[in-house]
Parts: sequence; C-alpha cells; structure tokens
Amino acid sequence: MRILHVVPTYLPAVRYGGPIYSVHALCRSLAGRGHDVHVYTTNVDGPGVSNVSLAEPVVVDGVTVRYFPCGLGRRLYRSPEMSRAFAANVGKFDALHLHSVFLWPTLAAARVARQANVPYVLAPRGMLVGDLIERKSRLLKTTWIRMFERANVGGAAAIHVTSELELAELTKLGLPVRRVVIVANGIELPSAVRPNQHPATGQRPYVLSLGRINWKKGLDRLIAAMAYIPNADLLIAGNDEEDYQPRLETMVRDLNLSEQVRFLGPVHNEEKWDLMRSAALFALPSYSENFGIAALEAMACGCPVVVTPEVGLSRVIGAAGAGLVVDGESKQLGAAIAALLADPARRRLMGEAGERLAAQDFSWVRIAEQMEWVYQTCIDEWANRA
Repeated sequence: MRILHVVPTYLPAVRYGGPIYSVHALCRSLAGRGHDVHVYTTNVDGPGVSNVSLAEPVVVDGVTVRYFPCGLGRRLYRSPEMSRAFAANVGKFDALHLHSVFLWPTLAAARVARQANVPYVLAPRGMLVGDLIERKSRLLKTTWIRMFERANVGGAAAIHVTSELELAELTKLGLPVRRVVIVANGIELPSAVRPNQHPATGQRPYVLSLGRINWKKGLDRLIAAMAYIPNADLLIAGNDEEDYQPRLETMVRDLNLSEQVRFLGPVHNEEKWDLMRSAALFALPSYSENFGIAALEAMACGCPVVVTPEVGLSRVIGAAGAGLVVDGESKQLGAAIAALLADPARRRLMGEAGERLAAQDFSWVRIAEQMEWVYQTCIDEWANRA
C-alpha cells in the first residue's frame, strides 16, 4: 500500500509531546512491513522552525517526509505549498491518514481526498472531547465543527480513536461517522537493563509525573495530593508549553511543599527511562487524556501507575491489575498513592502485570498490523463503491 500521513508537525520538533512520536513510530513500523509510507508536515516547532530541508523530501527510518513552510495562518499550520502538493499528489496514494482536527492540514487534505475519491482515516488525537471544547475556545471550535469538521468526519472512511474513552467522547458529539476503529498507540519497549539511580532522584522514594506541563494533565491535583504523602517526593518532568509551570510553582510554595516537589524540565531517551525505572510509581491524574502514552511507558518499565478515570488507558490498567484508577480529588488521590507506597509487594505485582501487558499488547509491530487491516478495509470499501 502507498499511504500518506498528514500531521501538522513532525520530528525533529520536540515541543508537542507524544503524538509526534507515536505517528512516526506507526509510520516506521508500516514501512518496515513493506508499505510505501509518506508524511506531509510543516517545519513549525513552537515559535520557531525546525532545521529541515524544504527543497526535497527526506527519508527518516524508511519514511519519506516532506516538510512545508507555513504562510499566513501559521497558528492553523496553513501552508500554500502543501496545498499545491495535495492537489498534485493525493490521487497517487491508496489512502490517507490525517492526524489532527481544528487545523488547516486536515481540512485541506480531507477536501482534496474527497474530490479525488481517495479514502482517508481521521485521527482526532483526543481533541474531539466535549470538556476540552468547552474549556478552550468553545465558540471558535463549535463554529469550526459546524463549518468544516462535520464534513471531514462524515467523509472519512474511518475515524481512528485510541481508546474506549475517546470513542465515548466522540459519540457524545453526535457527528456523522461511517466507521470508528479503536487502535491503541504502541510503545518502544525500553532496555531490560536497570540503570543506577537517576542523579535527580535523591534518596527518598518518589512519585513521577512525565509529560507536557499542561492544565489537562491534572498536575494541580497531584501537587495538592502530596500534602497527604509526607514520606515521598514528587518529580515533574516535561516541557512547559503554555507558561503553566509558574502557576504550579506558586501552588507548591503556598502549600509548603518546596522540599517535596521538583520540576526537572524536559527529559528524553535514556534519561526518561532511568526516571521511570527508578520511580516508586507513576501518576497521571489527567482531567482529559484520550490515551496516556506516558503511563504505558512507565508500565513497560515495570513501574506501577496511578491514573484517573479520565485517562483513556484507565480501563486497561484496572483490568490488568497494573495500577490504581482513582478519583482526582486531592485527599482521595493522596491516600491511594500513600497506601501504594507503603505496600512494596503490591507495587511489585502491579509493575510485573504492567510490563507483561505493554510487551504483549502494545508493541508497534502489533499496532502496525492492526492499522494495516484498517487501511485495507477502507481501500476495499472505496473500490466496491466505485
């Protein structure tokens, strides 16, 4: 198959968290299975641009990537050059996979695909969630849905969600859909070798939070919960996308938790795995999380996890016994974490269960096989329609 993935930004951009890496891992795994995989993206990286070639495609891990500059409408990732490439090339692909909503690349690619009668799979990436729409730019987003996204969703051969929770949120919006498929994100399994303790961790056991410093991650309620966990530290690792960290730092000072809570900034590669392997547990008390890739990474390291029901992986975690699913209210969250910290044997069993689950069900080879079936089903359906 010849598949085109359309994503607003791509490697080597580092400001946008897990979706970039999961899209690339999927593309790389599909290429490894013999498919001709292409990516159209922009060179946007936060307020700046990535140092990438705009003149010709580059090959990254077997994936052919074309980077385009943005013009007017940069906040929506609008690119006239990408638009011309869609018009010239979309008809040459068997299927498209669009990895965003509320942004120009998906709008433009979906429109051309419908005109060219090429099936496309649309992945909202957790953004078609009622609470998120209400909390941030409600009027703009509801207008966009009415004017553009309803047609994009309705014209898709399939909507790709990563969890039952994301499916439930999508259903609430009442948008027209042909088919919804649940294909989880995969994971790069870390080395089985356990390193020495990470230099930032100190001597006391610590709870780890790793990911974007963003309001929806529930870091405010995790910090508040630390008032009920006197014998452990909280390490928060991640990049601050929206200048949210200063508010959290003020909260830490107001709660007299400065000796317990530390912000480490962004961590990557082996530094990230070191932190996860050495953590007593990993916490993700999100207000909204369509999947929860960081929790899955912690599970792959044998680290027990504590998540809220709003995390897409929560049902899987609870069913596998890989951690706790608890309400995000600070006292209840703190009590649950404190009880787990006081029970090393239970933490060990949870860690082992999570490690097994990550290896068996969430390898990228397995995920690529599932997505391959989705593409082929969509392609066959479109051929029969013709």
